[in-house]
Amino acid sequence: MSEHPRIEWDEASEHCSARWRAESGSLPPKRVTVADDIMKADVAYRLACEGTALLWRGDFQNARQLLTALARRVERKPRKTVPSKVEGTYAQPAEAFHLHRQAQSQRARVLAMLLVPLDGDYGVPLRRAPDVRQACTEAWGEADGLPSVVSLRELQGLIGAHEWRKKGVEIPVLGARIHPYYGVFSPLRGEYVQLVNAAPLPSTELAFDIGTGSGVLAAVLAKRGIKRIVATDQDSRALACARENLLRLGVSEQVEVVQADLFPQGRAPLIVCNPPWVPARPSSPIEYAIFDPDSRMLRGFLNGLASHLSPGGEGWLILSDLAEHLGLRSRDEFLSWVDAAGLRVAGRMETKPHHSKVEDVSDPLHAARAAEATSLWRLAGKD
Repeated sequence: MSEHPRIEWDEASEHCSARWRAESGSLPPKRVTVADDIMKADVAYRLACEGTALLWRGDFQNARQLLTALARRVERKPRKTVPSKVEGTYAQPAEAFHLHRQAQSQRARVLAMLLVPLDGDYGVPLRRAPDVRQACTEAWGEADGLPSVVSLRELQGLIGAHEWRKKGVEIPVLGARIHPYYGVFSPLRGEYVQLVNAAPLPSTELAFDIGTGSGVLAAVLAKRGIKRIVATDQDSRALACARENLLRLGVSEQVEVVQADLFPQGRAPLIVCNPPWVPARPSSPIEYAIFDPDSRMLRGFLNGLASHLSPGGEGWLILSDLAEHLGLRSRDEFLSWVDAAGLRVAGRMETKPHHSKVEDVSDPLHAARAAEATSLWRLAGKD
């Protein structure tokens, strides 16, 4: 029996099956119908909302247009709102956030119902289909020669990630680009990188970079002259991504990349961590870079920091206060965790984000985003 889930459907009087691919780990849809260029968007939308997946056999570019049409129909559906005295706002930020997440989840569920086939070498056997084999190989590894099925939306995500990996993200303080892998957090928000570049170093001998991801902060620390850095992550994609970026930047001799859940063995005079900023449940593995259920990584870092710091050392925690403005975590609660972990705040640097959503007044979370600040908390053990 295959270790991979399989999707099944009937086509041309035959019962068919193929490997099911879903980054989220979701089960294959139970109801599948074959669709092509003659299917109307309204019919496709109704079927998708009812839970029937559409396995596309028509023109690939027409499938992309249908996906766009489905997205428009999802957006036209009235969203639930929380009554407020001020039109266009919500009574409670936390309610606004949860409704926003529900809407995102519903949108994702509907759009994931449009499926495309893949050959055993990741080729797409549809008219006018692009060559996605390299993008799929980067995300999933070498092809196994067996046909599979994936949602078009997820396939587009792989294609987009492949382009980001080729192009890279410009990091001004490095004077170079970081090339993120599929499923690895991309350092598009440069304000936290600049904080790490500007904070006063307690030592230049050794540093730990906890949850290194793309390796960007380890690279910044190396550029600042820290002689040895141990960068950790538990995700295999992140480990490979960090190693490649650090090698490309010429600092791989300074940085040791190791697989670990949070801390490596030993102590260091500087320990840096940029955990996910929002305490909520991710809906896919990719979202673990953004959402930290019950603040598990944040609390794990705080609770283990004192026992891994050298005497007189500092832990640099990079954290947005977006969760506070959303009503998901209070400042007092965060500071109580710092105190309970045997830590004190030695200093704090703060900056405002510059991303486009800050100016988007149509965003239901606009008020929280406009008030957001990103801080580098300098934490030390209690005397």
